[in-house]
Amino acid sequence: MKNRILGLDYGEARTGVAISDLLGITAQGLESIAHGNNQKMLLNRIGEIIAEYEIEKIVIGYPLNMNATKGPRAEKTDKFIEKLKNRFKIEVIKIDERLTTVSAHRTMTELSVNKDKKKKIVDTISAQYILQMYLDKNI
Repeated sequence: MKNRILGLDYGEARTGVAISDLLGITAQGLESIAHGNNQKMLLNRIGEIIAEYEIEKIVIGYPLNMNATKGPRAEKTDKFIEKLKNRFKIEVIKIDERLTTVSAHRTMTELSVNKDKKKKIVDTISAQYILQMYLDKNI
């Protein structure tokens, strides 16, 4: 048995969170943290999750432009990654997140999730997709 891996879909207002199972095979959506760009609050909640689930590493979606270049969102994500590493002394792995939000919306539409609920869970589903991509590459 090994420790769990945390998946994050970092956003300026909300951050989706997913965790792996203990075997590192599947990702489950955990929650969406509505932080309104309050990074202290966000980091505190992530710290609680790391402690509760004995997280060994973090996988974070990296928002590259469609042409694979870095834009302002990627730069903000880089700054947040540095804060994660400095605060938790834990490995943080970037995963190309292009089209994960599109996939999450498609899945919710196929499941007939109503518009109001979509907004609340899209980040969690995106975090789950990001983490599952990492797990699938590393089984």
